Amino acid sequence: MEKLILSDKLDSLQRCLARIEERRADTLEALLADRDRQDILSLNLTRAVQLCVDMALHVLAAGDEPVPRTMSGAFERLAARGLISEAVSRRMRAAVGFRNVAVHSYREIDWRIVQAITHEHLDDFRAFGAAVAGLIDRP
Repeated sequence: MEKLILSDKLDSLQRCLARIEERRADTLEALLADRDRQDILSLNLTRAVQLCVDMALHVLAAGDEPVPRTMSGAFERLAARGLISEAVSRRMRAAVGFRNVAVHSYREIDWRIVQAITHEHLDDFRAFGAAVAGLIDRP
């Protein structure tokens, strides 16, 4: 496992989370009224999710098992190996669902969900990052 790659991705994740915290709206109404804020938040949230997926796949690729077929599967496998908790795995799989909606425009973004993520779920990304950082620190 290339620890420098993981370290760089963790730094990028921290920058995304900081940007989200800087630009998140105090209210849903404020978010709905500000398209620039919507763009900044959706871009940084999708980047944060993608960074976590990339890190998960990088960790799994260093092992002997095949890479999962889905992004969500990467988090399931990490939990199965005991590298992240089932709770973190479940929340990161939900984040992948948001990412897919935002990136592929399966349906219009529900800004209530974005508001909730930016105020109540950034620690999910931090918990995943902490687990990855723990892997970097292993001998």
